[in-house]
Amino acid sequence: MGYTKSGHFCSILCTITTTLLVLHCEARSQHGHHHHRDRFIRARGTEFVLHGKPFLFNGFNSYWMMSVAAEPADRGKVSEVFREAAANGLSVCRTWAFSDGGGDRALQASPGVYNERVFQGLDFVISEARRYGVRLILSLVNNFKDFGGKAQYVEWARKAGVGVNSEDDFYTNPVVKGYYKNHIKAILTRVNTITKTAYKDDPTIMAWELMNEPRCERDYSGRTVNGWVQEMASYTKSLDRKHMLEVGMEGFYGESMPEKKQYNPGFQVGTDYITSNLVKEIDFATIHAYPDIWLSGQNDAAQTAFVRRWMWSHWNDARQILRKPLVFAEFGKSKRDAGYTENGRDAFLNTVYAGIYSSARASGGSMAGGLVWQAMAEGMESYYDGYEIVLSQEPSTTGAVARQSRAMAALSRVLSGRAAEAAAAYAVGGRRRVGMRRHPHRHRRRNHL
Repeated sequence: MGYTKSGHFCSILCTITTTLLVLHCEARSQHGHHHHRDRFIRARGTEFVLHGKPFLFNGFNSYWMMSVAAEPADRGKVSEVFREAAANGLSVCRTWAFSDGGGDRALQASPGVYNERVFQGLDFVISEARRYGVRLILSLVNNFKDFGGKAQYVEWARKAGVGVNSEDDFYTNPVVKGYYKNHIKAILTRVNTITKTAYKDDPTIMAWELMNEPRCERDYSGRTVNGWVQEMASYTKSLDRKHMLEVGMEGFYGESMPEKKQYNPGFQVGTDYITSNLVKEIDFATIHAYPDIWLSGQNDAAQTAFVRRWMWSHWNDARQILRKPLVFAEFGKSKRDAGYTENGRDAFLNTVYAGIYSSARASGGSMAGGLVWQAMAEGMESYYDGYEIVLSQEPSTTGAVARQSRAMAALSRVLSGRAAEAAAAYAVGGRRRVGMRRHPHRHRRRNHL
């Protein structure tokens, strides 16, 4: 039959070569797949990771971006803020992906009816963030009436003949919840007219936020908001599993852990920080703090002491109870406060920044970063709210911001080095442990004991 040893050898060699080629192609395709996945920031335990390494950040809020970018002539202001932010090491921006109701810059004029010009403004914001290397947290609805919010959704339902009584029906009425789910879907499935990428596939977006500062006056226990969070988190993840998701909470404690209420600033808002952030589809927790509003009338020392306690308590929860990363998503000090000074504001920011840094260092990154409220461009006086920071005009505050960016970036490198060392040690340890597998029961028993 012409069968020889050399033919047999060639056949084996051919098989081995083919197998290696297939494995190499699979590895390459898997590497490509992982590389693609790696471009998204993810939560792993109590830290964020990017490209497999710990990710810490310093960032900012600029809620107004889509609204301003809806007018092409004003888009330079968006570019200016991203440019200044990137120059000062700010790598995450939180902004609105909603504007509900009236006005020529409303994104959603009525349920499911979108203004394409405004949507293209949001496309521009995302494409500019990508250009300057800034990640985005996009919020999907407001608790408050600014830009429509939950009150607008309830009003739409009322006009459609639905029996709704208060804006808190937003959380429970099936029609209103349907409107909101449709908005989630419209945003997530939007294909960016500039980048040609669907929002749900764009790694420029770091996370979705269900609502800016959910509150519910009808039910101070937090259970109503919590039921809504569970439903909407599950729905959002059914459309998009690539991106992280957070609630948008300020951090107020509710009924599940009454002993924690001592950390609240003396009032309730109808949320339960613990139960809502324990929802499995929620990837990380957030806190906000405005001691100048929450504790108005108290002196700087009392307000600073409150913020330190607030941070410490929530950082502890993130590590020990939630086992998820924590982001300080809003903080600031208003120029409109009685007795405001720039030094006073910088001291407040430095207190928050020091707390974020020391918590991140002590826990290997579970306090992942902070987002100051808020950055604006020059010539935006009509948007000023007292908290505005124009980076190009306020050198001492910009200095405080830039120092924090450098500190968090340096700590990120340190943690990445530690992670690499741990992985190398694990690999060596793993090889040593291979021999122990001969007695799996004994080994397991020792672990058990």
